Amino acid sequence: MSAYFRDVGADSSWPVEATRRMNRMYRRQRHIYDGTRRYYLLGRDKMISGLRLDAGSNVLEIGCGTGRNLVLAARLYPTARLFGIDVSTEMLTTAIAAISRAGLTRQVRVAHGDATAFDPKRLFGIPQFDHVMISYSLSMIHDWRGVLRAAAAHLKPGGHLHVVDFGGQERLPGLARLLLRRWLAMFDVTPRDGLQHELSAMADGAGAKLRFERPFRGYAQYGVLTFPPEPGKP
Repeated sequence: MSAYFRDVGADSSWPVEATRRMNRMYRRQRHIYDGTRRYYLLGRDKMISGLRLDAGSNVLEIGCGTGRNLVLAARLYPTARLFGIDVSTEMLTTAIAAISRAGLTRQVRVAHGDATAFDPKRLFGIPQFDHVMISYSLSMIHDWRGVLRAAAAHLKPGGHLHVVDFGGQERLPGLARLLLRRWLAMFDVTPRDGLQHELSAMADGAGAKLRFERPFRGYAQYGVLTFPPEPGKP
């Protein structure tokens, strides 16, 4: 069996139609994705620098795409272990190549999985993570609240959920906001205007702490949800 198929482990719950749809979208785009998205997927690097990982931390990215964020995080935190899942096998092909070119195959692993229903223990041998990050994926997933619940379920006590995505653009000029939303809709992208409310509700229900920002005049939204540690631990 090739290294490709060892790395891309299929989760039994992944939806076939979602994989086909994302593969159709990214079959050609994946070759220029990182070069073009750098201009408008704002806040990703801040999210990565904000991880502030301890030695030996395990980090999962849901919707890892081309592996760009995983490679950057691995270089910034060489003692961490990083994992990623994506529903698109086309994007995972690019991710695996990028990870290999960077010489990070011992530190970074990716697998094929559905963001709302995946089994990290079966995919990676790890049931829970210290950090989970989601970058510009929620705006493309219909059941985005289910993604947040799945992410929280796979965090260790005291773990951190990091989310960055398109915001409501509330401080942009009205015409610019209208045109931007129409352009995003052409790519099946819908800013999740209820993200802060959803994260706040999760924080209240779990006794967690939420830090939330709307940078770039509301173009993006960035939240970090920190869950409480086990009782008796700092």
